[in-house]
Amino acid sequence: MIREQPGVRVLEAQDDLFYLYDPAADLPPERQQPFATIVTGDHYEQVSRLDEPGAWRLNLGLTKATYTSLFGSPPTERDADWVLASGHDYAARDLLMPHPFYASQYWVAIVSPSTLAPLLPLITEAHDFAARKYANQAARHTG
Repeated sequence: MIREQPGVRVLEAQDDLFYLYDPAADLPPERQQPFATIVTGDHYEQVSRLDEPGAWRLNLGLTKATYTSLFGSPPTERDADWVLASGHDYAARDLLMPHPFYASQYWVAIVSPSTLAPLLPLITEAHDFAARKYANQAARHTG
């Protein structure tokens, strides 16, 4: 579903998937910022309990406008493990919520969604936002 978006390149690490908007497949490593990720284990954090059978998390980078329309201002307070205090149970299944670490950059997450259908508009937005950032960067370097 995400892979089918135009210009998408997928990187894989530790069984996780990182979706980049990179239509020419030539982004230098320092610019390889994904617009969506699928994380399948607790190798980055444990707050989502992705070590439980069948658990995985979809993460999407959204525009500020969309993020705030869904959740209001992003959280800024962090606990001792750097988890953002959003009031959400980050291990809850099938519930869209602020990302436990990147909500302050307008990322959202959902653990083990039962279907991606309701998320399609957000996936499209994340892709389109990444494409606009790519185009803006390219325009700055050709102007």
